[in-house]
Amino acid sequence: MEDCLGSDDEYYYSDQDSLDGIENEDSDPQWIPPKGTTTKVITKESLLSAQKEDLRRVMDLLFLREHHARTLLIHYRWDVEKLFAVLVEKGKPCLFSEAGVTLVEHEDLDPPLPNSPVMCAICIEDVPSVDTTKMDCGHCFCNSCWTEHFVVKINEGQSKRIRCMAHKCNAICDESVVRNLVSKRHPHLAEKFDRFLLESYIEDNKRVKWCPSTPHCGNAIRVEDDEFCEIECTCGLQFCFSCLSQAHSPCSCLMWELWAKKCRDESETVNWITVHTKPCPKCHKPVEKNGGCNLVSCICGQAFCWLCGGATGRDHTWSSIAGHSCGRYKEDKEQNAERAKRDLYRYMHYHNRYKAHTDSFKLESNLKESIQKKVAVSEEKDSRLRDFSWVNNGLSRLFRSRRVLSYSYPFAFYMFGEELFKDEMTKEEREIKQHLFEDQQQQLEENVEKLSKFLEAPFDDYKENEVMDIRMQVINLSAITDTLCQKMYDCIESDLLGSLQLGIHNIAPYRSKGIEKASELTVCWVNKANNADKDLQLHCGTSGNVLI
Repeated sequence: MEDCLGSDDEYYYSDQDSLDGIENEDSDPQWIPPKGTTTKVITKESLLSAQKEDLRRVMDLLFLREHHARTLLIHYRWDVEKLFAVLVEKGKPCLFSEAGVTLVEHEDLDPPLPNSPVMCAICIEDVPSVDTTKMDCGHCFCNSCWTEHFVVKINEGQSKRIRCMAHKCNAICDESVVRNLVSKRHPHLAEKFDRFLLESYIEDNKRVKWCPSTPHCGNAIRVEDDEFCEIECTCGLQFCFSCLSQAHSPCSCLMWELWAKKCRDESETVNWITVHTKPCPKCHKPVEKNGGCNLVSCICGQAFCWLCGGATGRDHTWSSIAGHSCGRYKEDKEQNAERAKRDLYRYMHYHNRYKAHTDSFKLESNLKESIQKKVAVSEEKDSRLRDFSWVNNGLSRLFRSRRVLSYSYPFAFYMFGEELFKDEMTKEEREIKQHLFEDQQQQLEENVEKLSKFLEAPFDDYKENEVMDIRMQVINLSAITDTLCQKMYDCIESDLLGSLQLGIHNIAPYRSKGIEKASELTVCWVNKANNADKDLQLHCGTSGNVLI
């Protein structure tokens, strides 16, 4: 039953650019400054500048060196706002100690002479002091031991937070020292170390994730606001930022994961076998009945009673089996079989409608080219109607609404079933909410089908007055479906998911203009963050003294 949505590129169309003015096309145009996107595409070229921006914010606020700022950010998973919140709440000493940043460098009042021997506490050998390195925490070991320690940690994948070798010391080693020592003996490992530090901005950052495209486009996506959102990368792939699977709202990530697995594996095949077959009492293989007689014979040769599944002999009549009687009612078996049958029929109801709408979406996706041809033919006619943007607007609205309608069926399957929310609602509450949701679903379905019908009409062959009628129908239906989609999302977020005790089912909000396209990251980011940092400096009382 592998019918869940694939990740075909042709499945999705972005409708972000073509829905302005859909409800009142004839109103006077009024220029509104475009709102900048809240998602950014980080390419390989802009990754370094994106990382430097966050590093600079922390360095300027706390007057730190770059490697200490990086240590703090890696510890707090590159969440600058969380780092600042901990700073305000707990203060600098706690902020630094938790991340392994040494507050004050240890200085020797009587440093050893360059050629004087110093005993390394790791290898217990005397080495010249010029061949030793002291970290910020004050621990000093020979360069050979430091290098071997760094090599082991890099090969183990711990490059981002290499701790001091001293016993019970949690200080993080200076990345410039690591790079310098490792590059002398293992240049390739030094490059690997730098790559790990750079990619930690994506790997450890909850607001930055790699685009899940296959083959990989090399881009990462950064969100500024809510991580429960759906994004379109510059490569064209649309996906859920939270779980990195295909865009699936109004399903929550958990609902979609369960639904995709249900469609992909053989769980429903097993359900069908439970309903329509009986296991052989000898070899335990499933046997399907193909006649009216209740004496069934397995391919292994064992005869058994279809009614109870018990092994029998072959001597029988139409009404009875010799030496066998199973007329007594066994409640557990009957209930299990009946439950399996009910669950199967319920799944088929939702799956058939889900698949019907996804199939319709794929077929309607092919309309784009044919509609463009109709528009081209219509524009060449000598007619008062010159603007056919309503066609593209209606087509984009059809794609968006059809997608919402398609995913509303997996949502309903789990929302009103017993798998996830059995103890969250009483039977009466579940029925009331289900009727409310299904009424909205039905209204949306009716209007989506009407919109599809008008868009498929051969309006290039129609007279002018007929085209005007279709135009008004498409404009009105586009506005209606948009409103109905918004109402469905409001119902889901407020009346259904909002009333649950467990807040683990978050969905991406409805966007009238479609899934947001991420924009390319520029080197200079918004100055608002810098102003906020200055305010935080005043609030924390940060002075201009260099702490480290």
